[in-house]
Amino acid sequence: MTDLARDLLPDSLLETFRSRAALHDRANTFPDQDLADLRERGYLRLLVPTELGGLGASIADASRIQRRLAQAAPATALSMNMHLVVTGAALHAHRLGVDSVRSILEDAAADQLHAFGISEAGNDAMLFDSSTAADAEPDGGYRLTGTKIFTSLAPVWDRLVVHGRLAHTTEVDPRLLFGVIERSDAVEVLDDWDTHGMRASQSRTTRLHGAPLTAARIITRTPVGPNQDPFVMGIFGAFELLIASVYIGVAQRAVELGADISTTRRNATKGIVHADDPDIRWRLADAAIALDGAVLQLEKVVADLDALGTGETGPGITDHGPRWFLHFSGVKSRSTEAAISAVDQVLRASGGSHFYRRSELERLSRDVRAGMYHPSDEESVHASYAKALLGEIGSIR
Repeated sequence: MTDLARDLLPDSLLETFRSRAALHDRANTFPDQDLADLRERGYLRLLVPTELGGLGASIADASRIQRRLAQAAPATALSMNMHLVVTGAALHAHRLGVDSVRSILEDAAADQLHAFGISEAGNDAMLFDSSTAADAEPDGGYRLTGTKIFTSLAPVWDRLVVHGRLAHTTEVDPRLLFGVIERSDAVEVLDDWDTHGMRASQSRTTRLHGAPLTAARIITRTPVGPNQDPFVMGIFGAFELLIASVYIGVAQRAVELGADISTTRRNATKGIVHADDPDIRWRLADAAIALDGAVLQLEKVVADLDALGTGETGPGITDHGPRWFLHFSGVKSRSTEAAISAVDQVLRASGGSHFYRRSELERLSRDVRAGMYHPSDEESVHASYAKALLGEIGSIR
């Protein structure tokens, strides 16, 4: 564990977060005090370069810190992920010389909380298309009209990164617009979050009714479809890798709990503690093996992403070229599936008492399942890998 992780998230604070997590899960409420504590410790400035007033952390640092936070309060970690995705994308683009992202980093340095408004119902293309309309204004700004779903930090964000399809572009050359908006009467946040797990994230639906995006807060314009625009690539990479980090952290906590439970729970028939039962040992070891593999692949790809932005080269550093997006989505897919499987193994090893709501394992088993709904989902990951391997459907005659 790094010194930065210990400084930001000391053990005593994590225990406080853990005790609150159960209460917010049951009440379906946002962890406002967690946010206040993290804000006070500089969490919002984590990925802001020191020369802009931040802590100067790398995306790899953020990944490790988020794994630690998720072991105490998964929904708090998932919520904070959205701010870190935005600032991580801005950091990546800033490293590559994109001036338009500077305002995001400066706002974060001033403790402004950023959220992520990209997901739309039925839009499987995610970052690469949008059902939200962006209508041009005479002053160079735009008005955005559409509905965003799974907007984490919905009750509390100060800034929201959104995208929309430019209304004046043609079907031959459709274009997307990315920018940052603030709360206004044209932004409606629904109180519709009542879910199986990750309840405290309060990732509510957000409706944009001609929400104003000023010319000064436009980040980039891109073609519709996959592209390696620095900000878009930064969003995709930071999102997938930090999502993987959270769910790995959830599963690591479950394995820790499972190991502790096995040392006190006894098999009356065999007359041994479960830590000495070969079947229980196999299940817990199986979970730990899967998580070790997930951590190693995550650490590799996040280190490569940091190096791409800084220009670092040398042994062990890889520029993945056209396969970056495959690796981002592949890491997310394998990590979240490994996390779900690991938590299930721990549940099977720990007995029926952990089917009760009073058990932390019961909550972790619900929280970890949210991982399957984040992009990239299993279908899109397999479709992307099949395309890379076999080409477009029908391309072989």
